[in-house]
Amino acid sequence: MKVTVLVGGVGGARFLLGVQHLLGLGQFANQTSQDPPSTEGPADHELTAVVNVGDDAWMFGVRICPDLDTCMYTLGGGIDPERGWGHRNETWHAKEELAAYGVQPDWFGLGDRDLATHLVRSQMLRAGYPLSQVTEALCDRWSPGARLLPVSDDRSETHVVVTDPEGERRAIHFQEWWVRYRAQIPTHSFAFVGSDKATAAPGVLDAIAGADIVLLAPSNPVVSIGTILAVPGIRGALRSTAAPVIGYSPIIAGKPLRGMADECLRVIGVESTSQAVGNHFGARSGTGILDGWLIDEGDTASIDGVKVRQAPLLMTDPAATAEMVRAGIRLAGLSL
Repeated sequence: MKVTVLVGGVGGARFLLGVQHLLGLGQFANQTSQDPPSTEGPADHELTAVVNVGDDAWMFGVRICPDLDTCMYTLGGGIDPERGWGHRNETWHAKEELAAYGVQPDWFGLGDRDLATHLVRSQMLRAGYPLSQVTEALCDRWSPGARLLPVSDDRSETHVVVTDPEGERRAIHFQEWWVRYRAQIPTHSFAFVGSDKATAAPGVLDAIAGADIVLLAPSNPVVSIGTILAVPGIRGALRSTAAPVIGYSPIIAGKPLRGMADECLRVIGVESTSQAVGNHFGARSGTGILDGWLIDEGDTASIDGVKVRQAPLLMTDPAATAEMVRAGIRLAGLSL
């Protein structure tokens, strides 16, 4: 089975672990089980992740790609297990020295091990390599067991129109809005800077068109999945693929489990419910992108033209997440 997942953030990376667990890929390739994920072996499955680049930014002279790195570290076994982002066993000497010099921004810190990744990426980008090739080279070190594709090699950054603490209305980078202000300042709208001129990175449209199933991870619908959909060609590829497109609600009991999806949804006028988010994405039989929509147990939703099914959506561990993935595959009418 060829599985393509649109993904962003910590929750998206954990969702990918569940896909790997089910398919027997990556760190789960040699797992033994009374109920193996496939009778034909893991070599018969392929996992491709189309990853959000809206959070990417230049800081301290290096290019930071948070979602790509979180996916790479998580699947490669190097993620910090407590924070869910950045390297495990991280140290912070460079951050301390930058602070001693008074270097701005002082609200964003880079770990020493993480900084090495950004230095390699920045050196390659300045040498003329596109982000997709840089990501492939970085993955050689981590062996994530999946193909990680940035949605675009071009700039497509999420910026946020806010009223800052001085009362000035201005646009700031998503990183400043989230890391510096924790999304706790008056927020008016989001802008995907550069997305109108961006194109899908090599392999992205083919991964959607050639998939047996396309999954939308339970990532932030506005600044993760939404920024992926903002790149020209992505929405069209989802609407035209022969593969079923199955989405997972990021809302459980009226709240997102992580991040600030509720605040982002409020800004664009969408309620924090599985019903509202499903309607936001819409049915592929209409003008949307969904064929199926997974919602949590006890939740309810009815979306014209979309098959809706309840399933446990708490990603407590890779095995539990694998059952979420299995439910989506069954909803699509497929089996492993």
